[in-house]
Amino acid sequence: MNLDQLRMDIAKRSKKGIHFIIASVIIWCAVLVVWLLPIKNIITKNLLTFCFTTPLLPLAYMISKIIKAEFSVKDNPLNKLGILFSYNQFLYILIAMWVYPTVPDKMVMVLAVIFGAHLMPFGWLYKSKAYSVMSVIISFSIFIIGIMFNAVIVSIIMITFEVIFCFWLIVENKTLNVEELT
Repeated sequence: MNLDQLRMDIAKRSKKGIHFIIASVIIWCAVLVVWLLPIKNIITKNLLTFCFTTPLLPLAYMISKIIKAEFSVKDNPLNKLGILFSYNQFLYILIAMWVYPTVPDKMVMVLAVIFGAHLMPFGWLYKSKAYSVMSVIISFSIFIIGIMFNAVIVSIIMITFEVIFCFWLIVENKTLNVEELT
């Protein structure tokens, strides 16, 4: 297979990674709940926020089984590239860890910007306008919203963006299936 065929193969078989985006909707709902709890200590809320982001992989795995998407397309060499695209988030988390005690009321904003920014290379991998556009929209919008508003508002906006993103990926995945038939 050539490069374009490999990209199409991974996009189809993984359903453009929609299982990860659905899982992130659940994660952002959990983050919202944390910030709605009557906990006064912001450092505790930040710690809980970090804790609630950790089940992303098992959630995405379970969702992939439900929607019949391949969690990892191991026989496609671009799978390793997709994993590398995800690993960059681990390096960016260092920024969030610095913000955690230093500017604690902006940590959720920083996590959201990191999430949005890490989506960009998946636009290329999956030939997806949704990933490319949402990467920019999430990163810039959340940066501006996060400066002006608190973590509750940032979480609500992130949930909204993620739901829109899911629907856009559903449309893109249907388009992939139509291309397959023609």
